[in-house]
Amino acid sequence: MKFNYKILHNYGNFLAVLKEIIFNGNEEVLLINTLKNDYNIEREMSNDQTRAPVYEALEKLRRKRVVPFDVPGHKRGRGNPELVELLGEKCVGIDVNSMKPLDNLCHPVSVIRDAEELAARAFGAENAFLMVGGTTSAVQAMILSNCKRGDKIILPRNVHKSAINALVLCGAIPVYVNPEVNHQLGISLGMNLESVRKAVKENPDAVAVLVNNPTYYGICSDICSIVKLAHEHGMKVLADEAHGTHLYFQPQLPVSAMAAGADMAAVSMHKSGGSLTQSSILLTNKGVNADYVRQIINLTQTTSGSYLLLASLDISRRNLALRGEESFAKVMDMAEYARREINEIGGYYAYGKELVNGTSVYDYDVTKLSVHTLGLGLAGIEVYDLLRDEYDIQIEFGDVSNILAYISIGDRLQDIERLVGALADIARIYKKDSTGMLSGEFISPIVARSPQEAFYSAKESLPVEKTEGRISGEFVMCYPPGIPILAPGEMITDEIIQYILYVKEKGCSMQGTEDKSVNKLKVLV
Repeated sequence: MKFNYKILHNYGNFLAVLKEIIFNGNEEVLLINTLKNDYNIEREMSNDQTRAPVYEALEKLRRKRVVPFDVPGHKRGRGNPELVELLGEKCVGIDVNSMKPLDNLCHPVSVIRDAEELAARAFGAENAFLMVGGTTSAVQAMILSNCKRGDKIILPRNVHKSAINALVLCGAIPVYVNPEVNHQLGISLGMNLESVRKAVKENPDAVAVLVNNPTYYGICSDICSIVKLAHEHGMKVLADEAHGTHLYFQPQLPVSAMAAGADMAAVSMHKSGGSLTQSSILLTNKGVNADYVRQIINLTQTTSGSYLLLASLDISRRNLALRGEESFAKVMDMAEYARREINEIGGYYAYGKELVNGTSVYDYDVTKLSVHTLGLGLAGIEVYDLLRDEYDIQIEFGDVSNILAYISIGDRLQDIERLVGALADIARIYKKDSTGMLSGEFISPIVARSPQEAFYSAKESLPVEKTEGRISGEFVMCYPPGIPILAPGEMITDEIIQYILYVKEKGCSMQGTEDKSVNKLKVLV
């Protein structure tokens, strides 16, 4: 008997194979049972979270000692001994090109596809895409998959620059839901459900709602209610979960986007998930055309996906699936311990669950160690610099009034104690009068042009001080956190000018402008 025997990955494929079978007498029943058994085995294997298909394929390739006549040109490091010395022979040896045994990121059919299926199941998603361009590329893929030129998208203004960059690329029109601001802390909060409801009512033709969940500072919106509202009006919900990988693996933390029913979510595995920098995962739920999303991803993502990044995603997913709940329980405990200790110092305010109000702060991610510093008369960026320069402690960022210490699975209690001790020392030595210090971080923008129109318009360069009343043609932001102070198409006000000058004076890392010193801004002619 002759028949086409294929590896089976879903029930549809199973039926398709059955149709291709040439049956011969009594062997029909035996054949069908054999295929069913293999199909069930395949399904079980596709949810075996102990597996790491990309990593396993790389190890198999390493054992074969294949002679490379392909790229990369360093040939397993032999052509670049300094690189081997820096990274190690084992690392450089698996910096390889796509090949049949390793699959292809642009069109995965074997090990990468298997790794993506395992990731989808680990995160409770319908589909998952391994991303090697960071969550920036994942956020852009979400927006480009749902928005075209002239479409409206509802989103908070305190989005990462990647979201607005996507609007520049596709020509969609932003409808901003300006977040509420905690003026004491100088931080923007979550998306108030009633504000979203108003935006939806006023813009019934919007195609999607984008939610930051959680924010850099740990603020969570009522994403379940936002999803319900958006879906009732035929809109997709896109979640920027760059800072929310851990939400999927610890039930005591706020609800994840996939569990809330969001259509798509961009997840930074390299932040709290333990993978290598620049590696990320894009998740989709039921009702999203995964094949079309793949096409959108391939518009901008590299055709030379790094297997170092892919393997790190694969291994990190396995680690979180097997040990994530326990690991993040320890992270929560360390963060809460640090909060208590820092608040005992005086002058600092390490905030947490007490911010929850059921509206603009629907929930709080307690793994975020955000600390208000103005009580010491010090800007957050000043404390940030002191920690690095004087105490050899590198935290995530400092803004005008806060610092953020990112705590995750690789931290130890002794490291927390060192941070607390350094903060106590800074409070004792550097405390000063806080008179005249700014606390606000978010300024509501006046949108005069779409980001795409402004970005590609004719522009001229003017000193920052002389741009009041003009329309910005470029971004201005502190990085991190990467939330634009100005985006293309927004009106420049005196308040914005003074804020830019202030954060420059305090030493924030500024970027987005053609002028590297940020002394001049490009404005529309």
